[in-house]
Amino acid sequence: MKSVLYVLFFVVLMASCTSGETATTASTDEVALSGQEGVKDDESQKDVVKVAIASPDHTTLVTAVTAADLVTSLSNAGPFTVFAPTNAAFEKLPKGTVEDLLKPENKSKLETILQHHVMTSALAADFFQDGQSMGMVDGSNVTFTVKDGATYVDGNKILGSVKASNGWVHVIDTVILPK
Repeated sequence: MKSVLYVLFFVVLMASCTSGETATTASTDEVALSGQEGVKDDESQKDVVKVAIASPDHTTLVTAVTAADLVTSLSNAGPFTVFAPTNAAFEKLPKGTVEDLLKPENKSKLETILQHHVMTSALAADFFQDGQSMGMVDGSNVTFTVKDGATYVDGNKILGSVKASNGWVHVIDTVILPK
């Protein structure tokens, strides 16, 4: 009789320990990105990647940065200066170029082209001087021109600039191809 009471007591004890809630696991679609790009923060200034993501004019650039696996790198502390081609800039490329660059077998070429749009320093547009040449992440140089109050990078006008938490994003309307 004692053993039956002990078993009954144990069953009641175990039943009282459950919360009544069932555990669930997140689907792979609900799992946040890892690293700094996965942090949800609507209050702080956005990094260069989040600035591009927030712009409806840069969806092709965001797709390309994702395909080249550069999201994590550009979400880090930096500093970075990014010359961000608009969707219209990508449309100026020969037909089929963007689609070809986004193929997995062209990832290295895409990465090089995108790195040709990035500097490892945070520079506002008014920093650049006429005739100044500066190095890009891909190892090549670009040249700046200042004319009539406008700044150009390799002959392409900087249309606007946005300060990011880890640098600057300068909007351009042409994809700058490495020479």
